Amino acid sequence: METIEAFNQAIFLQINATPATPHWLIAASVFIANYAIWAVPIMLVCMWLVGGDNRRGIAVHAAFVGFVALGINQLIGMAWYHPRPFAIGLGHTFLTHAPDSSFPSDHATLLSAISFTFFYSGRRLLGMLALAVDIAIAWARVFVGVHFPFDMAGAAMIAWLTYVLSAPLWRLGGDVFSQALIAVYRKVFAGPIGRGWLRP
Repeated sequence: METIEAFNQAIFLQINATPATPHWLIAASVFIANYAIWAVPIMLVCMWLVGGDNRRGIAVHAAFVGFVALGINQLIGMAWYHPRPFAIGLGHTFLTHAPDSSFPSDHATLLSAISFTFFYSGRRLLGMLALAVDIAIAWARVFVGVHFPFDMAGAAMIAWLTYVLSAPLWRLGGDVFSQALIAVYRKVFAGPIGRGWLRP
């Protein structure tokens, strides 16, 4: 375990920014680390609004996998505390963050869950887009000093396992749940849909 942790810290120090890093690069990384996660709701809302029932079902499935994976993260964090780099005085930190458990990264878990769901549902382009954002966020959060590289690798593994293990449950009731949400959407937004402002 000590060897793995030493390797984790060594990789972190290779990626982590320093006071000598160009200010524009640090600023860009802080922005990505903080705000790129908004790509998730934007992608899912766009799929819902411009897609048919199939795309809406995929969006609901992706959100389901993401929320379950985040729930698993919370359980891991309660059972095992892994300090963030700044909590042990390692490297340099350019983003204010609570000293909660670093493993696994919630940001990377959510993006990984979304990208895995898109890929397995045959939406390769959307999957690649989500993966690109995922990689950017993972790199940025290590770069600014609030995560270790293994936090990101663990996040991807948890997201993948969540998708695989929840697949039988989704096959049993996923379509019914998605159609129920679509029915609620059509009822609540009947006016805008009737005027052609939203897709039915």
